Amino acid sequence: MNPAALRSLFGKSSLRIAVLGLVAAGILGVVLMQRGPYPAFMPEMAAKPVMLPGGRAFYAQRHEITIAEWNRCAAEGACELTLRPRPNQDPAITPATGLSYVDVLQYVHWINDKTRSSFRLPTAEEWSAMAASVLPEAPDPLFTDAALTWASSYLIEGLTPRALKPQGSFSTSPEGIVDLDGSVWEWTMDCYDSASSGAASERCPAFFVGGEHLAAMSFLVRDPARGGCAVGTPPAHLGMRLVSDKAI
Repeated sequence: MNPAALRSLFGKSSLRIAVLGLVAAGILGVVLMQRGPYPAFMPEMAAKPVMLPGGRAFYAQRHEITIAEWNRCAAEGACELTLRPRPNQDPAITPATGLSYVDVLQYVHWINDKTRSSFRLPTAEEWSAMAASVLPEAPDPLFTDAALTWASSYLIEGLTPRALKPQGSFSTSPEGIVDLDGSVWEWTMDCYDSASSGAASERCPAFFVGGEHLAAMSFLVRDPARGGCAVGTPPAHLGMRLVSDKAI
């Protein structure tokens, strides 16, 4: 409709109000679109759910979070840490590592805000369940003397390669979850101290990480070589993988 026709319908004052209303509606529409979910940020989930012994199912991310995925969070200021890949690493397929528990919570909050979803870290039980088919069974100890348990651990553990490799370098579970047996150990949401002291997660000093074996790491640790591993050999790298209670 041309301006003359609009003036004949509304008059000058009414036309001004109508135009302002249309502008406001357009701005509101843009704002609403910006607050909607961003499908491009939705992580790729494994093809099949993981079934727990009690019959409950959950859904796991196919790959660990990559450097490229992580740095989108950092670019928006939601993640404080920016990761810099080495010259021989492709950030699109290299797992994001050097992450503390504080770091990974920032990413979880950001991705949920972006996708309007309810992603979270797995529990220690869930991590063990999804990795059971690709991790080797724990070997029998080399020594029966309890005082030599440490010697058994260091001689029969540490079989996983410690070099950081691109995604797809290790096994794939029947559900389609990749690299659970790789060199990246993944944070879980379970507090190491909660069983004995009942500590709430917001006051927990250490959390379980899943890898060659379950270990406990201080929530501030980014470099496992500087952190405290509860049992066995220390993790090589600390990263993360998302799970969800419903299909995405």
